[in-house]
Amino acid sequence: MTLHLINKTPSESSALSDSLSAMSEGDALLLIENGVYAALPGYAALFTRLPGSVQCYLLENDAQARGLKDLNQEFRQIDYDGFVELSCRYSKVVSWF
Repeated sequence: MTLHLINKTPSESSALSDSLSAMSEGDALLLIENGVYAALPGYAALFTRLPGSVQCYLLENDAQARGLKDLNQEFRQIDYDGFVELSCRYSKVVSWF
């Protein structure tokens, strides 16, 4: 089981699309930094390729810092403690750039 970290917007990097093709059942996706923009409704179609068991998260502090609201409800917002907990829960953590 792998935690995939995305810190770039879909328009500035292929990190999100590259990670989506590498995800497997039981993995998780965490949007951080500018990656939280991918949780905007306009990007929802990108996530239709995800295996059904992939859990999606975003770092709420990063979304708040960017003034983002009305985000994709498929993403559970977590704080820094949640980030640490996820990092410990998954056997691998992969950052995509």
